[in-house]
Amino acid sequence: MILISSPRFEEHVTPPGHPESPERAHVLDVVAADFRNGGGTVLEPSPATGEQLARVHSGAHIERIASTAGKPSMIDADTFTSPESYEIALLAAGAAVHAAEHAINTGEPAAALVRPPGHHAERDTAMGFCLFNNIAVAAAHALTLGRQRVAIVDVDVHHGNGTQAMFYDDPRVLYVSSHQFPFYPGTGAAAEAGRGDGVGFTVNIPLDAGATDADYDLVYREIAVPVLAEFAPQLTLISAGFDAHEADPLASMRMTTTGYGQILARLRRAVAGTGGFALVTEGGYDLPALRECLEVMIQVTANDTGSTAAHLVAGASPTPRGERSIRAVRSVQSAFWRGL
Repeated sequence: MILISSPRFEEHVTPPGHPESPERAHVLDVVAADFRNGGGTVLEPSPATGEQLARVHSGAHIERIASTAGKPSMIDADTFTSPESYEIALLAAGAAVHAAEHAINTGEPAAALVRPPGHHAERDTAMGFCLFNNIAVAAAHALTLGRQRVAIVDVDVHHGNGTQAMFYDDPRVLYVSSHQFPFYPGTGAAAEAGRGDGVGFTVNIPLDAGATDADYDLVYREIAVPVLAEFAPQLTLISAGFDAHEADPLASMRMTTTGYGQILARLRRAVAGTGGFALVTEGGYDLPALRECLEVMIQVTANDTGSTAAHLVAGASPTPRGERSIRAVRSVQSAFWRGL
C-alpha cells in the first residue's frame, strides 16, 4: 500500500471556525509521517490536468475555480477559497488520480489523503466545502485506462450529490452511498437509482440519525456487499469520509472508529481479487476521531482483507434504523440486483 499526500494541503485556508480547516491537513500529515516512519511509502501528488478535470466538470466551472487563484473568495455560505486554493484543489484531484492509477497498474491499494474534499462538487458547481470532485475525476480517468466497471462506495455521513450526478446515467460506474437522511445536501433518497442506461447503478442507503456500528454493519452486509459482488468491479474507489463518527460535530450518527474499521474491512474483503482498491478522503471534522479513523483505514487496507475485523461489532444488535434502511433500499434495488 502507498499513500499520496502533501503538507501543501494546509495551504487551502478557510475562515476561522470553519470545520474544514487547515488543522485537518495537519492530521493528514501526522498520519502520513507515521506511515512513512513505519516503512511505508508516501508520495507527493501532481496536479490534475485540465483534460482530467474536464471529463467530469464543465469548462466554465474549471475557469471559475481558476479565477480564484491569488485571492480569497466566498463561493457560497459553506465554501471558500484562499489565494492558494485553486492550486491545492488541483493537487487533491491529482492525488486521487494517482491513487487510482497505482491500484490499476500494480494491483496494490493506495490512499489519497487530501483536502479540500470533493464529493459534493457537481459538474458546474462548487459546494459543501468541495471545489473539484476528486473521486469522480479519478473514476473517469480509470475509464480512459480501460476499466469497464468502476465502483465508488461513499462512507461519508453526507450524500455525495456531485458524484451521483456525474455518473447517474452511466452503467460503467456503480455508486453506492450510505448516509444520514434526511440531511445535507438533501439528495440520496433510496428512490434515486439512476437514469437511462444507468438505472440500478446508483444505490443509495439512507439511514436515520442515530445509526450505530451495528446498523452500518448490517446495511453493508445486506446491501453494499452483495451489490459489489454482482457488479464485480475492476476498480473500487472509496470516498472515505469519517463524519458519521459519534464525535463528529456536523452530524448525528453513532458510529465509532471500530465500526468504521468493520465496514472498510468488509469492503476490502468483498472486492479482493476483483480489481484495484483505492481510497480518497472526504469529510471528518473531529480531529482526534479523524486521526483514529485514518489509522484504522490504513491498517485494514494495508494488512487485511477483512478477516480480522469480523469480530468488531459481533454481539451488537442493530437498531430499527438499519432494518428500515434495508427495506427502503430493497423496495427499489431488488429489481436490479439478484442478491437483494
